[in-house]
Amino acid sequence: MGSPHTPETQGSADSNGTPRSIHDVVIRLAGNSQDGIQAIGGFLARLAGRSDQDVMTYMTIPSTISGGPSIFQVRMGTGDILSAGDRADMLVAFYQHSYDAHIGSLRPGGVLLYDSDHVKPTADDNRFTNVAVPITTATVEAVGGTGKDKGKNIFILGLLARIFDLDVQKLATLIKERFGGKNEDVVRNAMLAFDSGYAWPQNNLRDLFYRFEAADRVAGASTRPQVTLDGNTAVAYGLLAGGVRHGAGYPITPWSSIMEILRTELPKYGGIFVQCEDEIAAVSTAIGFSYTGRLAITGSSGPGLSLKMEAMGWATMAEIPLIVVNVQRGGPSTGMPTNVEQSDLMQAIYGSHGDTPRVVLAPKNVEDCFYVALEATRIARQYSTPVLILTDFALSSRIEAFDEPDLSKLMVEPKPDFTERGADFKPYPLDRVTHHAPPGTRIASGKYPTVTGLEHDEMGHPTGSPKLHTQMTAKRREKLKTLAATLPAPEHTGDDTGEVLLVTWGSPWGPGREAIGRVRTAGIKAGHLHLRHIHPLPNGLEQIFARYPKIIVAELNDEGLYGYGQLATLLRARYANPSIVSLTKTDGLTFKVSEIVAGIARHIESKELEATVGVARSSALAAR
Repeated sequence: MGSPHTPETQGSADSNGTPRSIHDVVIRLAGNSQDGIQAIGGFLARLAGRSDQDVMTYMTIPSTISGGPSIFQVRMGTGDILSAGDRADMLVAFYQHSYDAHIGSLRPGGVLLYDSDHVKPTADDNRFTNVAVPITTATVEAVGGTGKDKGKNIFILGLLARIFDLDVQKLATLIKERFGGKNEDVVRNAMLAFDSGYAWPQNNLRDLFYRFEAADRVAGASTRPQVTLDGNTAVAYGLLAGGVRHGAGYPITPWSSIMEILRTELPKYGGIFVQCEDEIAAVSTAIGFSYTGRLAITGSSGPGLSLKMEAMGWATMAEIPLIVVNVQRGGPSTGMPTNVEQSDLMQAIYGSHGDTPRVVLAPKNVEDCFYVALEATRIARQYSTPVLILTDFALSSRIEAFDEPDLSKLMVEPKPDFTERGADFKPYPLDRVTHHAPPGTRIASGKYPTVTGLEHDEMGHPTGSPKLHTQMTAKRREKLKTLAATLPAPEHTGDDTGEVLLVTWGSPWGPGREAIGRVRTAGIKAGHLHLRHIHPLPNGLEQIFARYPKIIVAELNDEGLYGYGQLATLLRARYANPSIVSLTKTDGLTFKVSEIVAGIARHIESKELEATVGVARSSALAAR
């Protein structure tokens, strides 16, 4: 990300002390997980959501219970923010290790704000504006002896509010909401720390005051109030809106917060969420809920999905509607629980034994987490099939602001269909999609169906007939083809034809779209195609691919034995198009915009693009 202000305003407030206007800013907070830096970022993100500003966050947290180094990056401003930013405009360093590890992320000319009680910057480094504040000491003086452990994050929040001319009244409200359920002394101490940070009399702070430009309202743009959520919360509320009232799960990072939200919220709607003894029990319980005519949810991360696969194969064979959420993380095995990866795609599509067609969807941002969850409930019911939602760690913890959904138009009231079935009712008709009669439904013929994981005839009775197995396998396959024919065209932006097409899925959407903007600014005709429906794919992609001589698939997984990422492998297999190539990485971090631009430049062999955009080759990227 570039400077938060134009070159002519860079560096200080004007001579009258009036804050300079800025378009957007990237703030990186670096400390330890125990310091509450995620809370600072959350406050800033939620403030933006209650103002006329856009916001996107990014965080890393240690995977060990004991904690350790952690960051929270916030990009906020009045434009259309698509990524959390490549480089920080301001780095807040709480410790020496925070400074050492993250000073390279600060752009030249940026602001280094550091705790002078713990940090000693390199003396001859003049690339940045250094602001020394004894954060620990000042917090102790404001709050008392115990404040150094629990108050310095709020002290910094006050300091940032002063520097960026933030709405203090709204921030105070957010702080009181955050600590409202605690002892009154906690709220009072938090406000003391905040006020102390806001009033800190550092001499060179007066040169750093900025004010965000007024948001431009596009004619016809939505005037709906905004909500500020993380991706896991958005998934949970999308499922609630879609009529899910029952679920079962087992804790695992980073899925667990969805489970915790549903445990709290489902009883308010007459439902229940069961925490089971293991992953197998969780998926089996969810299938049982769905068999009763009440669409259910289960979820996990990659390791847990591996354990669920046998039961998910049962749900495919029995044609039971089911929602399964996989919040992907780094693998294999325990891998990197608190890092992002998109390496479960093949598992999602092909993970079970036998031919087990099921639907796979992937949201692009936090707002889309809500709407993808909503769509998943519709598809699961309509086609009586398991639907997997592939989100990831970056989306699960990212905070974004977006227009509040119109729940009056979206809410689904779940009602099992106990309508009497006629004498000709068959649960598995060969000529149409299965829709089960929930147990307790009267069937006029008196012949009640059987539901098992065995291959079956049209009444559900087990069979070893080669002909019926062939027919039933085709039936389960063809309903997904029917779904594919109804899917909307994928999001396609940029040039309709050109030199290169970038394809993304999941959380790389924002960096990908921003990267294509830079590529086009450099004079190269380029397009961006983003896939939300991964399996089945929407029809018509081959016509889009034919308009570009180079198709680059950017995804967060390994290039594998044959030089292609997982989606790229699927697309090459589906379309037999040698123009499809890969841009992959497995460092556990989200794509930087500059990494994607650099990968495009290498693939199209454009030295001009590299020079124009100012990117360098990165050994972290595997390009084929």
